[in-house]
Amino acid sequence: MAHIHEKIDFTVAIFVVHDGKILLIHHRKLDKWLPLGGHIELDEDPEQAALREAREESGLDVELLGERPPTTSPGTRALIAPRFLDIHRISDTHEHIGLLYWARPKHGKLALATAEHHDIRWCSVAELDQLSPPMTDAVKWYCLKALQEISQHP
Repeated sequence: MAHIHEKIDFTVAIFVVHDGKILLIHHRKLDKWLPLGGHIELDEDPEQAALREAREESGLDVELLGERPPTTSPGTRALIAPRFLDIHRISDTHEHIGLLYWARPKHGKLALATAEHHDIRWCSVAELDQLSPPMTDAVKWYCLKALQEISQHP
């Protein structure tokens, strides 16, 4: 976990959808149901961080969904835009700016990262309300939005 600054860090969250279900992890340290994700390291861009975190936390290679402008040229690489951004407080003195991505699995075998998570599972809309501990309203909103948007545009 890279902390690039004592007051603020940049993170990625990857909402992976497949067959009408969303992939969630039960985070050990935070005791919360969350999407895949983590800190953006100093030597990577947000896309690289999202792909790395997805692979490390789930065993899956994913495809990030979104628009990449056709503006890549020498010295500039256009990135896929995150679907949403947020800022959330981690402690009284530290915040995270989160880049939230929609994604689909490409290949790989689902695997639990036991050092970081209690559980990993695909959840339907109905199952989101049955998770224990309950997920936050914000995470649930993003899950529902990802499921809705990805199901409408396969």
